[in-house]
Amino acid sequence: MSSLHEHTNLKEINAYKRKINWGEVPAIFHLVSSSLGDLDGILTHGFDSAYKYILKPDAWNLELLEASKDEQGNLTVKHKPRIKLRHEYGDMGYELHCYPVLHTSSPNSIPFINWKPESMQMLFRINSLVAFSIYCYQSGDKGDMALIRFAHQKVELLISNLSESFQITEIKGYNIAQFYQEIAKRNGDIIP
Repeated sequence: MSSLHEHTNLKEINAYKRKINWGEVPAIFHLVSSSLGDLDGILTHGFDSAYKYILKPDAWNLELLEASKDEQGNLTVKHKPRIKLRHEYGDMGYELHCYPVLHTSSPNSIPFINWKPESMQMLFRINSLVAFSIYCYQSGDKGDMALIRFAHQKVELLISNLSESFQITEIKGYNIAQFYQEIAKRNGDIIP
C-alpha cells in the first residue's frame, strides 16, 4: 500500500503507518489505534458498551414513547427517545456523552426505564486523542492524519446510527475535525 484513500479502514491505516516508519509505530499512535479498534468493534463485533445498551428498546420507557408491536412482533414507537450529545475532550482523550431529554415536566418522563449516568452517560472513549491530535499537528505524517480522519468518520457514523433510533435535540462541543482545526488555529497550544 503506497497511499491512503478517504475511506481507508483501520487495518490499512496501521499497515501504512508501519510501512512509512520501517515497522516502528509510536506508542501514542498505537494507543489511539487500539481505542479505535475497540470503538469499531462496538457494532461490528458486539462488544458491550453504554452506546450499545441505550440502543436496546428494552432499556427505553416504552409507555412514555407510546410503543406498540405489529403482527410480526416488531416494535414501533410513536415518539423517538430524545437525547442530547456532547463531545468531551480531556486528559483521558475524547468521549461522547449522552443526556436524556425529558418528554414532559413530570419526573417519569425520562425516555429510559432506569437512567444511570455513571454507566450510561459516556457512550464511548477514544483514549489519548487530545495528546495525539497535538502530536499530529506538531510532527505528524500522512498515517497520523489518516488516523485522525478515521476517528472523525467513525464517530460521525456512530452519531448517525444513533439518529436512526433517537431524536437528537442538540450536539454540543467540537467534533473531532473541528477540534483538530482549533488546534491548528491556535498553533498547537490548546488545553482541553
